[in-house]
Amino acid sequence: MMSGFSRLRAGGLLAGTALFATAACGAGAAQTTSAPDGKPAVVAAFYPLQWLTEQVGGSDAQVSGLTPPGVEPHDVELGIQQVTELKNATLAVYVKGIQPAVDEAVEPDTSFDVATAVATIPAGEHAEEGEEEPGHEEHGHEELPYDPHLWLDPSRLATVATKLGERLATADPAHAQGYRERATKTAAALGALDQELTKGLTTCTTRTLVTAHEAFGYLADRYKLKQVGITLDPETEPSPARLSEVAKLAKAEGVTTIFTEALVSPKVAEVLASQVGAKTAVLDPLESKPSGDYLSAMRDNLKTLQTALECTA
Repeated sequence: MMSGFSRLRAGGLLAGTALFATAACGAGAAQTTSAPDGKPAVVAAFYPLQWLTEQVGGSDAQVSGLTPPGVEPHDVELGIQQVTELKNATLAVYVKGIQPAVDEAVEPDTSFDVATAVATIPAGEHAEEGEEEPGHEEHGHEELPYDPHLWLDPSRLATVATKLGERLATADPAHAQGYRERATKTAAALGALDQELTKGLTTCTTRTLVTAHEAFGYLADRYKLKQVGITLDPETEPSPARLSEVAKLAKAEGVTTIFTEALVSPKVAEVLASQVGAKTAVLDPLESKPSGDYLSAMRDNLKTLQTALECTA
């Protein structure tokens, strides 16, 4: 079976091949295109960005996503058609470092790296043998000085919504007012969600999150929680020493729940839970489309956290 690292490298290589093929078929810089109905063609790299872009773009833009439901964004491999889509898009919305093949394919003048829109936080709180030092997270061949999972903080995502509205207004001046109005409405909805999370997580018996991997740094940062990831990323197997370290910490801090993820094997978390006498629960990092939408999935996460951390509203 191909490892996560190998899959990402394969994605990057495939993207490189596609870029070469695209260049061979036509000379000069890529030209932005519109959808068949004349609307701006906007490509979002994976689910939270697709949801946000659909909210802000509304009926004025044709929004498509690169990552199918049920697929980890890190595992996506791009074909020639997808690379061409990215290069010719009116706007490509992505987070640099999550998908190296996407990073290679986007055009600087017609892309929006949402990590540039907000204050980021360092990636990772621990390092094991063979892992990057704290403050760096590796996705494929891309080493990041920041945690890329910024969409798990609704307040930051609200800022992204506003800036996305401006980018779309600039790209499609004829519908600028609509983009800005929808961006304001979306930011307000995210602000209301942020207030719900703040209120719901104010008073909790424990404030420590033991998670399958370190995806929840922004959520922890925003709501004054402490994230302890078993691994830095979902493709990394923890060492026995790391498992022992997390087990010791979980017992010391009275952790009663170890969090797993829908698209990641729960086996390691289940082993750890059995060692510390805890249960497991699913906390969704929203890297893929949930059963509802972003807002409802985050509210489900709030309920899960309130139960696990024994919070009182």
